[in-house]
Amino acid sequence: MANWLNNAIFYEIYPQSFKDSNADGIGDFQGIISALEYIRDLGCNAIWINPCFDSSFYDAGYDVRDYYTVAARYGSNEDLAALFERAHELGMHVLLDLVPGHTAIDNPWFKESCKDERNAWTDRYIWRPMSQSPDLNSPYASIRGFLGGIAERPDAAAVNCFSTQACLNYGFGTVTEDWQFAADSPEAQAGRLLIQDIMDFWLGLGCDGFRVDMAASLVKEDPDHHWTSKLWRQVREHLDERYPQAVLVSEWGNPHEALHAGFDMDFLLHFGPSHYLDLFRENPYFSASANGDIRAFADTYRKMLADTAGGGYICIPSGNHDMIRMCDTLTADEMKLAFTFLLTMPGCPFIYYGDEIGMRYAHGLRSKEGGYERTGSRTPMQWDCSTNAGFSAARRENLYLPVDGAADAPNVASQEEDADSLLHAVRALNTLRMAHPALQADGDIEFLHAQDHAYPLVYARTTGRAGGADSRERIVVAINPSSSEARCALPAAYGGAIGATEDDVLFHIGAIAGVREGELRVPAGSATVFGCR
Repeated sequence: MANWLNNAIFYEIYPQSFKDSNADGIGDFQGIISALEYIRDLGCNAIWINPCFDSSFYDAGYDVRDYYTVAARYGSNEDLAALFERAHELGMHVLLDLVPGHTAIDNPWFKESCKDERNAWTDRYIWRPMSQSPDLNSPYASIRGFLGGIAERPDAAAVNCFSTQACLNYGFGTVTEDWQFAADSPEAQAGRLLIQDIMDFWLGLGCDGFRVDMAASLVKEDPDHHWTSKLWRQVREHLDERYPQAVLVSEWGNPHEALHAGFDMDFLLHFGPSHYLDLFRENPYFSASANGDIRAFADTYRKMLADTAGGGYICIPSGNHDMIRMCDTLTADEMKLAFTFLLTMPGCPFIYYGDEIGMRYAHGLRSKEGGYERTGSRTPMQWDCSTNAGFSAARRENLYLPVDGAADAPNVASQEEDADSLLHAVRALNTLRMAHPALQADGDIEFLHAQDHAYPLVYARTTGRAGGADSRERIVVAINPSSSEARCALPAAYGGAIGATEDDVLFHIGAIAGVREGELRVPAGSATVFGCR
């Protein structure tokens, strides 16, 4: 696993909405380059850029036409290579978003596969004979449907998500029809070789790795993802030979499976068993009014850590381009507490662009490039109070999406001037994380108080250092989002070790917690990070 991951803090960039350098209303690579120092000064040392390859943009870049060429609206391959180079100069790493499961239907590969004459691409996609049934609905849980009437060949193409996204062929784990290829067939294995070639191309230009879209979905009808996991282990073996520091992050939502499949990290997602939504969105624990449950998350997270010990990291994001923004369910003050949690947990945290200033979810927007309800989380970054919030010098009607036009819309420049802003809190927390190995990815965690519909949340982060047990770093984090003081007992090992002096307090939001009469007392709406003696 890449050695740079232990202290990595990631920043997710939706490129079309981040920074426009040429006044066409769409963000681009030169805009990102101009903002790299801002990201570094925020305390993030790694970036994930959402899909930026040539695309039909029916699904905002998740429908690729050419994996070896960037979309012209963002710039050129040379511009992206320059972004890699500048990021490296600033001590940062860059992940690209790889979509291996499907291509756009106007990808040249798919057009070749549509032809009735056999060619190199005939079997690179999943095709079902129309003669078997004209029904285009799919009886397979892993295939969304079939697309007919578009090919010379008398077949219908399987699609993953939208009808514009044709499934590439990685085979079937369970073969029940004569048109299905086995996962270990040469035709299916050719897809894996294609993934490796695409990765090699971009890694050779300076990319540091990939976040992989729908990573668990490649092999169809694959119980327990056996064959899909084997495919990714083969990809990891290839990278270990050629680019051992390259990082793979999966959109899988099951760290046990993903990390054993060769990924370095897996996300906790808004779907799946992780109870991620309990944190920031659905009856969120970090809301003063929600009276949320943290125990289900803590219990699940503990099991995930045990199942993946030593195999890689679990990523907790503030949000992403597929979910409603955190600010829609939490106030700015509550978000400070949420970020205290996010940036003091194990694994690698991910900050979605704009969450560090509390950008709002834009309700009621028309769908843009397949965004539907997700569109409101993809609006332009708000840099300052100038035209279009500093995102672009284009006319308003030419912007990719409308900028938040409210008089109190948050922006970077205004929060830079406010020492009590969310931006300053996030920056301070990133600095704290970087300064303390116990708070970084490899540090252990012990939940000291994480109860069902109860406050506070208290956990200890620990790590060993060279020199033995005497140099072991111990840090306790106590967070109380509720509107009244919360108390809890602490294990004997911690009760007398925190809060004795002001020097024990490494960071706090609101009033400082403390131990009195054998109890940890955490003021309402507060967070305190203690160094333990």
